[in-house]
Amino acid sequence: MRSNHLKFYIDGAWVDPVSAATLDVVNPATEEAFTKISAGSKADVDKAVAAAKAAFSTFSRTSQADRLILLKRVLQVYNERFEDIARAVSDEMGAPIGFAREAQAAAGQAHMESTIAALEAYEFAEKRGTTTVVKEPIGVCALITPWNWPLNQIVCKVAPALAAGCTVVLKPSEIAPISGIIFAEVMDAAGVPRGVFNLVNGTGPDVGQSMAGHPDVDMVSFTGSTRAGIIVAKTAADTVKRVAQELGGKSPNIILPDADFSIAVAKGVQGCFSNTGQSCDAPTRMLVPKERHDEALDVARVAAEALRTGDPKAEESDLGPVVSEVQYEKIQRLIQTGIEEGATLVTGGLGRPEHLNRGYYVRPTIFGNVAPEMTIAREEIFGPVLSVIPYQDEEDAIRIANDTVYGLAAYVQSSSIETARRVAAELRAGSVYINYPDWDTSASFGGYKQSGNGREYADFGIHDFLEIKSIVGYGK
Repeated sequence: MRSNHLKFYIDGAWVDPVSAATLDVVNPATEEAFTKISAGSKADVDKAVAAAKAAFSTFSRTSQADRLILLKRVLQVYNERFEDIARAVSDEMGAPIGFAREAQAAAGQAHMESTIAALEAYEFAEKRGTTTVVKEPIGVCALITPWNWPLNQIVCKVAPALAAGCTVVLKPSEIAPISGIIFAEVMDAAGVPRGVFNLVNGTGPDVGQSMAGHPDVDMVSFTGSTRAGIIVAKTAADTVKRVAQELGGKSPNIILPDADFSIAVAKGVQGCFSNTGQSCDAPTRMLVPKERHDEALDVARVAAEALRTGDPKAEESDLGPVVSEVQYEKIQRLIQTGIEEGATLVTGGLGRPEHLNRGYYVRPTIFGNVAPEMTIAREEIFGPVLSVIPYQDEEDAIRIANDTVYGLAAYVQSSSIETARRVAAELRAGSVYINYPDWDTSASFGGYKQSGNGREYADFGIHDFLEIKSIVGYGK
């Protein structure tokens, strides 16, 4: 329903913005705008928050069973709009259409399913002698989501917030907002009560900041860059509201000497370059034994050069463009910095792939002989660029892995599960993945250090939207 692109969803209806202003939505494969959205303002945020506040008094008292029925209806409608969602993600952020279906749209589906399962088993009250401890919805929640995994982040915030009994105002990324508009259409068609879910589009400074600082917002859940997360937290501090953040990462992937390098290195390249390298938990630092560094580079080169970069509409494309001109230029600058600082360029490099002359396409790039102090080993690049770092021994690998301001994810590869577990225990990260396991939406997701605070997914996500009240002397 393209007619909703210029509208916001507030208090159960599609409405015009208070002031007319628009933003182009650019397809990164063509570098051309394919639609426009309205750019919201503080006045639009005020309307949406007022609707959410009014709805909270009723929705917060709904039963767990009723909220389960609601989420199951949302999932049903989401599944009916699945192909529309996948195509929107492909258009707005350049995800290859196969990946948009199998990973991007499927992520929203998986999070809805895991939230439903978690809610079915969730205990909102606990007896401790004559005290009853109850978990109650925190209130009106401002949800600010990024462009790189739009449905993943929308659903793993909206679903647990509603499961907890909260009401929400969502601001999707203005760079990739169309899938968010379709999600609002899903919520409307599913019969979500008026004011429980609201959507306002716009920029971070104009809409996100207004949401974060709003006195009637009780919680902000933000996913994005660490820089923007700091601004959100400072803005929210004036009203002492809860802030949950999932921020940047520079995740290490330790290939231990006993790993099968032909598998471990190749899968590490694929993991780093998945979603065209635009994942906050991507394994972007590959740590390999110094004596097997050259062997690792050979495997990595073959794996990278086997990936097909091209038109997102082509089913055979593995990688699409990065999301924007700003992102493209940042990646080019960091590739140039890697060359200037003396890293070995193994494959890829500056500019587009030779067969492409339009679109924000980046050559899949691998650097070897990367020193831990180099810029490309420390800054989050957010593109298909892998740094291979040699280490002396296991202790050195752990030291290098933890020597970062981030702590979102870490990866360990070994033929010995005991060894992998021992190394995993030493890593300062919110998630550690041993031998490339399947994605698990029942695991917690969130970071240490400057990768954020709070946890998402399943019951962990529900918990973050709850307040805890102890009723002492409640009785037996």
